[in-house]
Amino acid sequence: MKSPPKRFSDLKPAPPPPGVFAAPTPKVSRQKKGKVLTAAEKAAFLASRPDLKT
Repeated sequence: MKSPPKRFSDLKPAPPPPGVFAAPTPKVSRQKKGKVLTAAEKAAFLASRPDLKT
């Protein structure tokens, strides 16, 4: 009979050896891209936020 595990690492299987770089998972590719403001949108936003003017 096998003795009971004493460490947390005994409970986990060994990690696979590092190999070829894996392709990104679908979760990574689903992330939204940031929106880039046009000059007009940026001017309108800054006009509405006087506290941001430098």
